[in-house]
Amino acid sequence: MFPKMRKMKSAMNEEDTRNLLRRCPEGTLGTIGTNGYPHSVPVNYVLYNEKIYIHSAKEGYKLSNIKENPKVTFTVFDSANILEEKFTTNFQSAIVYGKAKIIPGDAVILMELIRKYSSNFVKAGTKYVDMNYDATYLIEITIEHMTGKASNK
Repeated sequence: MFPKMRKMKSAMNEEDTRNLLRRCPEGTLGTIGTNGYPHSVPVNYVLYNEKIYIHSAKEGYKLSNIKENPKVTFTVFDSANILEEKFTTNFQSAIVYGKAKIIPGDAVILMELIRKYSSNFVKAGTKYVDMNYDATYLIEITIEHMTGKASNK
């Protein structure tokens, strides 16, 4: 059902792939557009309880796409280092395939985002989340399949 990695020698194990998902600052959410075209957008996210959560406004194209078709991809990459003389790049990346659903703002999950992106401001973040959590949606991605790849040449 899911494509196999072509260069299996570059495959990362599951633990390393999850660690990459935990540490990367941004990812790209890929949806199937309501117009039939693929749509991808860079997003902030958090891996929490083995699911990916993305903060979202309560309206927008990515939400329309998910309502129409919940199948998504989510991609992160890290440590890109171009090796000019070898005509290649060292990198780590992960691709997640899953089903997304739109859920109401949740203070616990939003606080996980605060801890990831504003760890020096958790106290202020707690107040902010308490006052605003219901003004947002979250996109929750249940991971069905993931692959990690590392190239260190």
